Amino acid sequence: MKHLGFFLLIILVSWQHGCNSETDQTDMQTMKYLALGDSYTIGERVSEQKRFPVQLVDTLRVYWLDVNDPEIIATTGWTTDELAAGIEEANITGPYDLVTLLIGVNNQYRGRSVENFREEYVELLEQAIAFAGGHPEKVVVISIPDWGVTPFAEGRDREQIAQEIDAYNAAKMEETMEKGVSFINVTPISRQAAEQPELIAEDGLHPSGAMYKLWVDLMFNEAKAAITFNP
Repeated sequence: MKHLGFFLLIILVSWQHGCNSETDQTDMQTMKYLALGDSYTIGERVSEQKRFPVQLVDTLRVYWLDVNDPEIIATTGWTTDELAAGIEEANITGPYDLVTLLIGVNNQYRGRSVENFREEYVELLEQAIAFAGGHPEKVVVISIPDWGVTPFAEGRDREQIAQEIDAYNAAKMEETMEKGVSFINVTPISRQAAEQPELIAEDGLHPSGAMYKLWVDLMFNEAKAAITFNP
């Protein structure tokens, strides 16, 4: 009986050690996500739970990935230079397991040149890679949506807006791919709002939670690959 009791004690200790080790391992694997951008990242006119970074984390968690709530550095109206200033003020410390970057629509809206955007965007992209520990594989860039199809653009030259957005995105994709970073083209989804008003928020300009869900579906595989990339 003494031997049996000792044997059971060994099993119990081993089991507890295994549980603790598993817990420690889970804690070590908790992943950090940084979302950089403007109104599209902060989710203007939608609830916090419908922001695309929050929806993305919720979806990643469904697949048993232990991801912290997203750290969001974004403000409605920000241009590339304003995002850079916001990042500096936020005093961000990495590294992060996933970084998303969506910026540029306000540069276009204010009539800035594509070349000016390209120059400032490259600096932000390099900074995003640095926040990801120097691993471009852990960064996901999102294209600029076309706000020209929204009710807000009524009376404006929608075709010109679309052409300028396309020019911005062409520069953005070129620089992104050159750095080895994933580029997610949500612009076609944004243009579906011309026929699907439910994809637009109540302000008649920004995406609804339903559109953000479509974005998350599109970017999920790349985001999952990024956050689980093991250099």
